[in-house]
Amino acid sequence: MTFGYLILVTIWYTILSAESANEEALLNLKQILAAIVIPIIFGGILTYLLHKNNVTTLGLHIFEPKYIKLQKPPTSWHKTFWGWQLLITFLITFIIGLHVTEFSFYELTDESGFHGAKRIFSALLSPEHAILPKGIISIIETIYIAFMATIVAIPFAFVFSFFSAKNIMGNSPLTLAIYFLLRTLMNITRSIEPLIWAIIFSVWVGIGPFAGMLALLLHSIASLTKQYSEIIESAEDGPIEGILATGANSAQVVWYAIVPQVLLPYIAFTVYRWDINVRMATIIGLVGGGGIGTLLIQYQGQAMWNEVGTLALLIILVVWTMDTFSAYIREALK
Repeated sequence: MTFGYLILVTIWYTILSAESANEEALLNLKQILAAIVIPIIFGGILTYLLHKNNVTTLGLHIFEPKYIKLQKPPTSWHKTFWGWQLLITFLITFIIGLHVTEFSFYELTDESGFHGAKRIFSALLSPEHAILPKGIISIIETIYIAFMATIVAIPFAFVFSFFSAKNIMGNSPLTLAIYFLLRTLMNITRSIEPLIWAIIFSVWVGIGPFAGMLALLLHSIASLTKQYSEIIESAEDGPIEGILATGANSAQVVWYAIVPQVLLPYIAFTVYRWDINVRMATIIGLVGGGGIGTLLIQYQGQAMWNEVGTLALLIILVVWTMDTFSAYIREALK
């Protein structure tokens, strides 16, 4: 065994022994982070010092001081110092994850819980046809929430994408500053889930489809801007150089050399984004974003599982249809 392996195991065993009497303390965030970070840092420092002195294992260095260090061919991961470091770090992280998530085979196989789940599934598979008209209206509302969010996001993302492409904005300090500012803003906006935006807009404009549309709109602008800008950055240089050779200005280069290259990928990504927005529109409805999600949470709160099953079947049908349609469009645009 490597010395790093022993150190990691010792530290982890000490932590478990110290905290075994108090299960809640083990879930404390600071202790969990310490359990992960300290072994990694210590192991990394130790590994660096050993490799700096061309030491493969500490045992050879101590007990064979006259060991001749030769250049060896690449070996399998399990024969290297770093390989064991990564493996033990992964195992420690996995064990911590089991404690944090309170994973339990007993609860998973508990007979009473299984019968409860079976009862719910039986109700879900026995849909209530009386609510079909209401469900169809709600699913149409969901589709339009996603559609409007995508359509309104397109012009914003189209313009922002050129200011977020480094191959266009990297020519001067001013344009580079605009690039970094806009890129950072889009990253922050995209990192906030539509569910959170839906909660914010539900307070701002009230519960309903408008709040859901605004939440998806904001997230779609940020996501499409990133995807569009990456397409621009991968554009071929040949057409750009050809247009520049004619004496064209920057706007003409963008319009005649870049836009024709990115137009079809733009359409493909936009259709895919609409597909994603239909799925997201269902989720944001759970927090007041309108659509079928709002109806779903109402029936679920009253334990009306037959009605929930009906809405679930409608959602599955629409998502499958949208996925097939978007895949067909993307294939046709290749």
